[in-house]
Amino acid sequence: MMENSLNHFRFARFHFFLRALEHINLPAYKGSTLRGGFGHAFKKVVCVNRERLCETCLLKEKCVYSYVFETPPPSDASKMRKYPYAPHPFVITPPLEEKRQYRQGETLCFELTLIGKSIDFLPYFIYTFDELGQIGIGKGKGKYKLEELRTSINKNDGETLYSSADKILRQNVQSMGLNEILSHFSRFSSSNVLTLHFLTPTRLKFDGKLSETLEFHVLIRNMLRRLSLLSYFHCGEELDLDFKGLIEKSLGIRVKTSNLRWVDWERYSNRQETRMMMGGFTGAITFEGEIEPFLPYLLLGEYLHVGKGTSFGLGKYEIMRN
Repeated sequence: MMENSLNHFRFARFHFFLRALEHINLPAYKGSTLRGGFGHAFKKVVCVNRERLCETCLLKEKCVYSYVFETPPPSDASKMRKYPYAPHPFVITPPLEEKRQYRQGETLCFELTLIGKSIDFLPYFIYTFDELGQIGIGKGKGKYKLEELRTSINKNDGETLYSSADKILRQNVQSMGLNEILSHFSRFSSSNVLTLHFLTPTRLKFDGKLSETLEFHVLIRNMLRRLSLLSYFHCGEELDLDFKGLIEKSLGIRVKTSNLRWVDWERYSNRQETRMMMGGFTGAITFEGEIEPFLPYLLLGEYLHVGKGTSFGLGKYEIMRN
């Protein structure tokens, strides 16, 4: 099975390995800390007009920082005219372990996914995370060294793209798309039953409200919207899909079993200078019905996440074999 309208959709995944140079104290969920530290260091590295807000900066539509971290819609964009920001073209997925203390010499690994044209800016991410190590992260600003960068679906067998030993990006980055992940279909039986395991808090909205439980059509609405906006703003094409037909078909898929639970956590927003509650559901849910038409979008969602807060790792799930 192939979805031609998704052929242009490209992304690349990397694993960053950080070695603690001194004691690092992090929260149990580290995604917000990594994303926030990256944004602060990134602006310090590339911004040429630091005293002005991005919204009023003449350079905002040509600036790498603005594109990657603030992501304003272009002035001639036909989508999202009423929104100040387009979806970020990256996902930072923190280590899922709840370990909070990293002693000198210990390693911390996180995953970075770049989407569409942001793949070309990988050197900026490498340089910025290297700089962030000298600034420090977490409570007490513990310093680290960016030791290695690998590219692979699995972090343990990927090729090394960058090493602190020589600080050279070794090869051209290879992106992937639906063609490359279609082999995942071998994981599924021919049954109409599908289980999703949500690994990080997931925040999905329907009718303007957060969903504390999950219906399949809510998941599909959020996934199609995310893919549509990422495609338009970062992959250069609008998705040519029958959105209405897909959503109508999704209404026929029911929840078979669910052990989702709501998890509350708090983050501090430097930009808004306030603490924010960022709860979401985690756990497993099994759906039953005509699943096959939705598998391409759900497979992409494994890599790109779904819902709010994806840039710091929320909305990560895995498709489980039934």
